[in-house]
Amino acid sequence: MLTTIAIENYRSLRDLRFSLERLNVVTGANGTGKSNLYRALRLLADCASGRIISSLAREGGLESVLWAGPEHLGTAVRSGRHPVQGTARSGPVNLQLGFASDDFSYLIDLGLPTRDESSAFNLDPEIKREMVWSGPVMRPATMLVRRTRASVEIRGTSARGDSWANFESTLRPYESVLTEVLDPVRAPELLAVREQIRSWRFYDQFRTDTDAPVRQSQIGTRTPVLDGDGRDLAAALQTIIEIGEVDALHRTIDDAFPGSRLQIVESRGRFDLELSAHGLLRPLGASELSDGTLRFLLLVAALLSPRPPSLMVLNEPETSLHADLLPALARLIAHASAHTQIVVVTHSHDLVEALTKDGARPLCLLKEFGATTLQGVAPLEQPPWNWGSR
Repeated sequence: MLTTIAIENYRSLRDLRFSLERLNVVTGANGTGKSNLYRALRLLADCASGRIISSLAREGGLESVLWAGPEHLGTAVRSGRHPVQGTARSGPVNLQLGFASDDFSYLIDLGLPTRDESSAFNLDPEIKREMVWSGPVMRPATMLVRRTRASVEIRGTSARGDSWANFESTLRPYESVLTEVLDPVRAPELLAVREQIRSWRFYDQFRTDTDAPVRQSQIGTRTPVLDGDGRDLAAALQTIIEIGEVDALHRTIDDAFPGSRLQIVESRGRFDLELSAHGLLRPLGASELSDGTLRFLLLVAALLSPRPPSLMVLNEPETSLHADLLPALARLIAHASAHTQIVVVTHSHDLVEALTKDGARPLCLLKEFGATTLQGVAPLEQPPWNWGSR
């Protein structure tokens, strides 16, 4: 389970560090940074698949996503005696992301590229540093892997105690140690961190429009993990029925739609979803269901996955759902948190209240001088974190 998330200089997340519990719910007014937090977590996940640079490019490049305010805010500015204005920089331009857990922790430091006149990719950011350490706080004694630009060092043991050895490969500035340093003998912790991050799942804005794949008959195979856009919903639900928490599935359907029954119809390898509702003479297919009903079923398939991830992040799961469905959704999320660490980003006060009653840790975001902060958490009350230096 992750214990801390740390983000520095990503859009409004000037310096945000917060603790995580098993179940967490992030809320706040429009513009306080909820979407930025969700995107930053996705960027962190992209490190394990080698997509961090291309993902930043899709957001407009490093200069577009960097914190747009001054490097420091003095006391006079905070008190209102002087306007906010730029000053001479004292540190490097960087974007830093990281997480801590009781096992292994990780950070990545991205910066401006070194200009190469022979290259056409001079707007690509560079990975300046990556660190992997044991335990929640980075200290010299807990460091396991350290990457500084092209050089990678791995901690080992010798007859004289701990020692550092250079990894033979020289990394390019767009390559991560998580994807390029593959040595299960000398660096097993890198494989552990990579597989942990790769198991993370993000669900955001399922497609439920008329032409959405989820409304069409699909060829089905065993599907323990629902696709990001939900196209394989019928196969995912059938997988839960055969090898997953089938009792929890039917209990959740009855909780949300009393008297209804879900079934998956298979014909020549193609799967179709049908929902029988009380008072109707025939079941309704996926093409006939309302957006809210279909979206709820998608969340059911995601949260009752037979292969639960180490972390699941749900962005505005209340979209298209009637308020009457939110208590059932909260109970489903709380049930899933027994097997998966969950972060819910939401606008819904009703969902926040229901999840808090089920033991979720509320994280309310605020905006102060353009920077995202946590309500009720002073800077010195943030969890311990050490970024180190280049």
